[in-house]
Amino acid sequence: MAEIHATAIVAPTASIAPTASVGPYCVVGPRATLGDRVRLISHVVVDGITVVGEGTVVYPFASIGQRPQDMKYKGEPSRLMIGRENQIREYVTMNPGTEGGGMVTRVGDHGLFMVGAHVAHDCVIGDHVVLVNNVALGGHVEIGDYAIIGGNSAVHQFVRIGKQVMVGGMTGVENDVIPYATVTGNRAHLSGLNLVGLKRRGFSREDIHQLRNAYRLLFAPEGTMVERLEEVAAQFRDCAPAMEIVDFIRADSSRAVCQPPLENVA
Repeated sequence: MAEIHATAIVAPTASIAPTASVGPYCVVGPRATLGDRVRLISHVVVDGITVVGEGTVVYPFASIGQRPQDMKYKGEPSRLMIGRENQIREYVTMNPGTEGGGMVTRVGDHGLFMVGAHVAHDCVIGDHVVLVNNVALGGHVEIGDYAIIGGNSAVHQFVRIGKQVMVGGMTGVENDVIPYATVTGNRAHLSGLNLVGLKRRGFSREDIHQLRNAYRLLFAPEGTMVERLEEVAAQFRDCAPAMEIVDFIRADSSRAVCQPPLENVA
């Protein structure tokens, strides 16, 4: 039987796994689902149609599944789906989806969401993602696996951030960020590849060399982006990471692609 503190308020229709625990002064709504080994430490609110995956730990004063902060939301039965083994720290907020975004917000597995981070409606967050303190994601943001978003950064709605991206602290991200890149600045610009992340993830020296060459060609000053993209696709068709970047840029998006400063393509 689930361990539920005497001061917690848990709706009778909430679904609580036998191995879950609900700490002091938590509130769990009638349509919430807590999976195996989920722990709500204390003073946590889980509301809405929200699923918290097994092994996820939610720390005090986090608010999960409350009404989306979207003026167009009219009470549709949208969802928030949180994966396995996440750490959701103090004062984090996560909102469910809206009709304009497929009715669901998705958070992957093994993420770390530090103090005060916000995941807005209709976001899609990959696995092993880290949002550092006070990161704010706008609605409909997509973040790939192993991306790290530095503290006090903000991501504009509908922006896509590729896998293994590193966003420097206090960065405003207004445009899509290609996989494996690093971005910094008051208004984000590409500052190169995330070489530290690539090495940590076990990329071979050859793949890193190929990626660097593809990056230089893609953001060279000569020609148009379309021409350079086709050239990269032809020259690096056997390099899977380079082709991931090509596919990312070719995908439909409402945002432009983040660029490096003209004097710093490296």
